[in-house]
Amino acid sequence: MSSTIPFITAASLPPGFGWKQAVEAIARGHDRPRAKIADQFLNRETDAFVNRAAWIDGFGIGAKSFTVFPGNAKHKRLSVQGAMLVFDDQTGAPLAVIDSGLVTYWKTAPDSVYGALLLARPDSKALLIAGTGVVADSLIDAYSTLFPDLERVMIWGRNIEKSRALASRHVGRPFVVEPAIDLKSAAHEADIISTATMSRQPILMGDWVKPGTHVDLIGAFKSDMREADDTLLRRSKIFVDSYETTLDHIGELLIPLRDGTITRADLRGDLYDLTQRRAGRDDPDTITLFKNGGGAHLDLMMARALFDWCE
Repeated sequence: MSSTIPFITAASLPPGFGWKQAVEAIARGHDRPRAKIADQFLNRETDAFVNRAAWIDGFGIGAKSFTVFPGNAKHKRLSVQGAMLVFDDQTGAPLAVIDSGLVTYWKTAPDSVYGALLLARPDSKALLIAGTGVVADSLIDAYSTLFPDLERVMIWGRNIEKSRALASRHVGRPFVVEPAIDLKSAAHEADIISTATMSRQPILMGDWVKPGTHVDLIGAFKSDMREADDTLLRRSKIFVDSYETTLDHIGELLIPLRDGTITRADLRGDLYDLTQRRAGRDDPDTITLFKNGGGAHLDLMMARALFDWCE
């Protein structure tokens, strides 16, 4: 190994790495031993400092540290900033420092898409994305790459002009991309619903979702955040990417578990269970719900994929 530890950014990533490679990295990672995971959250009012670490035996060690300062946006600064350090599993030597934004970008959508490949109906044709930010934009690319039979993508946001702007950036696709004015109507028409908002109150109601739909919840990442209401949780078979990073930290499940809306027995499996086919969709009319918690083990899987691509 060179004595100089590389710092990998979007600018230094060689061309050719895409959504298929990213999803394959997540899938291969779940064929390995279960990761050991540890998270630390420090808060100051709305600001947060997060440390997420993972160790996958025989694969690697990783620690991602980042800050979340929502107020930075009004000063035209980045709201989320950080870096990830990757270590060799056999020697403990540091291998690389990777921009945390790059890891998160390539991890977030593939985490959800891999879950959808294992849970959504194969004949799904209509995708609804709630959200208009960077994650929502990446979801259009990632879902359409891994679900090539998609015919329609609807974009909903509280600001309809942002929905229109995001849809316009994808004009010319082999499928329709259009803004959705009414979330309720769009939800009823969708086969897959993916939410990527910063909402602290549920925006997606269970009564809106038709049988057979796959729901992919991304946005909530703190203890006071939710995107789905209690009715949707009760109607769904619930899956998570990781028990360790979703149940005790994220309001999406923490709040309904605390209130008795659901119990831990209602959680049917995580990505390890789904990968090994120990759990999954059992009926075309089942509503499946997947919580994307974005744990450190997923960061490690993606960081190693990015590092290996640069080698």
